[in-house]
Amino acid sequence: MTERKIALITGGSRGIGFSCAKELAVNGCDIIINDICDAATAQPAIDEIKALGVNAWFYQFDVSNDEQVKAAVDKMIEEHGHIDILLNNAGITKDGLFLRMDAEQWERVIKINLGSAYYVTHAVIKYMMKARQGSIINMSSIVGVHGNAGQANYSASKAGLIGLTKTLAKEFGSRNIRVNAVCPGFIQTAMTANLGNIEEYAKAIPMQRFGTPEDIAKVVKFLALDTDYVTGQAIEVAGGLML
Repeated sequence: MTERKIALITGGSRGIGFSCAKELAVNGCDIIINDICDAATAQPAIDEIKALGVNAWFYQFDVSNDEQVKAAVDKMIEEHGHIDILLNNAGITKDGLFLRMDAEQWERVIKINLGSAYYVTHAVIKYMMKARQGSIINMSSIVGVHGNAGQANYSASKAGLIGLTKTLAKEFGSRNIRVNAVCPGFIQTAMTANLGNIEEYAKAIPMQRFGTPEDIAKVVKFLALDTDYVTGQAIEVAGGLML
């Protein structure tokens, strides 16, 4: 019997991360979910994934804390043996016009959205190098490509993820480790629910609708499982918004 691949998903107990976890589980991966919430809060997500016929585990740690990340990843390897897929999905927003943005707003978003990708990838990739295989996917954003007023910190963090993606793809391609980024546009999540009149925003999208978390999950699944020769790419999943 072929051993299942194991996917680690940060910020994976809800939203886009959870949809990606389910998509990978349906396609035969065991799932490790990380989040900042406690185990009781994450348990329904774990139960739902297990119901798909795979193993699922939860590890609570702060992705912006290097020592916590290292300890957690070492424990995962000790307990499960390998991590084949890493989805750096954890992220926050603290929006505001640049002139009104204080240092805490800037630093917290950069550390969680971009810093966490460094911390988690740095901890995981040494094990992927030993295995000489792996797929790393960074959850960027369309605003990391095109910018957005009122989101200087978020845009900078997501643009940084694209730069990190392309650099790591060059550094680790010879070890059969692929690194890609996914850049969602307007997606139906709790974050975009606060935008108000969704119909008006949708008019600017050629496909005339917001995307769903499942739309993102399908692209993540493709990058993780369906291709062996795509690396260094930042794929926009935005319904043609910036055409």
